[in-house]
Amino acid sequence: MARRWTPRQFLIRRRLRVAVCLTAVVAASLASFGVAARKTVAIEVNGSTRIVQTYAMSISRLLQEQNVDVKTHDLVDSTSGKTLTNHDVVRVQSAYQTTINIGGKQIPFWTTATSVQQLLAFFHENQKNALRVTVNIANVYNQLTGGLVINKKGPVTVIADGKSSIAPNGELPAASILDSKGIVLGKNDRVSVESDNGTTILRVQRVKYTQTTKTVTVAHATRTIVDSSLASGETKVEQQGQDGENRETYDNTVVDGSVESSKLVKTETLSVAIDTIIAVGPEKTETESSGSSSASGSSSDSSSSSSSASPSSSASSSSKSSTSKPSSSSASPSATKSTTRSAAKSTAAATPKATASKSTATAKPTAKPTATATTSTGSSSSSGRLWEPTVAQAQAYAAGAAAQRGWTGAEWTALVWLWNKESGWRWDADNASSDAYGIPQALPGSKMGTNWQYDGAVQIDWGLQYIAESYGSPTAAKAHSVKYNWY
Repeated sequence: MARRWTPRQFLIRRRLRVAVCLTAVVAASLASFGVAARKTVAIEVNGSTRIVQTYAMSISRLLQEQNVDVKTHDLVDSTSGKTLTNHDVVRVQSAYQTTINIGGKQIPFWTTATSVQQLLAFFHENQKNALRVTVNIANVYNQLTGGLVINKKGPVTVIADGKSSIAPNGELPAASILDSKGIVLGKNDRVSVESDNGTTILRVQRVKYTQTTKTVTVAHATRTIVDSSLASGETKVEQQGQDGENRETYDNTVVDGSVESSKLVKTETLSVAIDTIIAVGPEKTETESSGSSSASGSSSDSSSSSSSASPSSSASSSSKSSTSKPSSSSASPSATKSTTRSAAKSTAAATPKATASKSTATAKPTAKPTATATTSTGSSSSSGRLWEPTVAQAQAYAAGAAAQRGWTGAEWTALVWLWNKESGWRWDADNASSDAYGIPQALPGSKMGTNWQYDGAVQIDWGLQYIAESYGSPTAAKAHSVKYNWY
């Protein structure tokens, strides 16, 4: 007996067909997504390449998945930018810190160069007329920086102890080259590498620290006092001055026999400067002659006596201003003219002694703050990597850092244009309207890192990283800036 068709059966069959179709669509979508998401990627870590299969969507996820440890200053880039696509090549270059010398300024510099010559080439490639740049090797026996190959392309000129020689094999680290030449380094000696007209120079500088003293003259001063015993306009040398002497002690840094720098560390007073004291007679005024006739109840003799011995007289007030204590003659207003005159002389004679003792008290502190100021200045300059750089120093540093990323030629020109427009390459450029700060005009400036307000290296490193992540290259950042007037 055949089954009868009913509406209920129709509904059930339709639901089954819909469910089967949905399942097929989902399965096909998942399959296509899986096929599309699966990528074959090449990872190059410090020149070593391997091919991997991954479903990661970003470079950071891929490196984490493959257990590639990336440090803060390491350079990471890919052929497709920030997103990961099939057949990408992801490059990781480990960075290490060395010290470069830009225009006489020592700057810690993170680099991915495989040789010192390559590092110098980074700077010369973008800066044809740059400040003189050398690479300092702080410890030639250090496994990281001391093991850096000097020059892969050829011989190296070695200069040490006033002699020059050629090391034919440049594919050796500094320690090996110096050992082959029989050059023994002292604990304070400096080793640096520089390029001079295509010649790679490995230079050894002998450094020692000495202490020297020298005697300096402290000039004496000349003071004038009023002596009522002298006639008006008359002068008399009461005390002949004499220069003083200080002994100054310096800590010196001696490089290859020449003093490179000196710092004042101590000042001692050997003798105090004694002032020259010149006594002058009081000036005559019209009020003096009229004052004797209009005096109330005082005789001319007592007026004269008070003018020379009274504490309110010009002589006594002058004595008060030049001495720390009132003279004994001022305390006896009943003295005669002759007594007053002799007392005035003794007061004038006693005055230089009090003055000399005052000079002694003030002479010592005068020199001490000088040493303190020198010390504080030295400490502040070493608190950053590229502290308050000039425009030339900032561009020299950026030239090497940009060249490490492959930004030379048009890319470097675009970077110079961009930061000229933004800040004029000034480390303290502060945008009053937006509060953006520094060479790359970061907003806020604090996100650039420690010492962001003064350290040009911190600002430049952050700016290059920002351009790499946001635009991929300086030319792209410049195009955005031209179109929108910001980047």
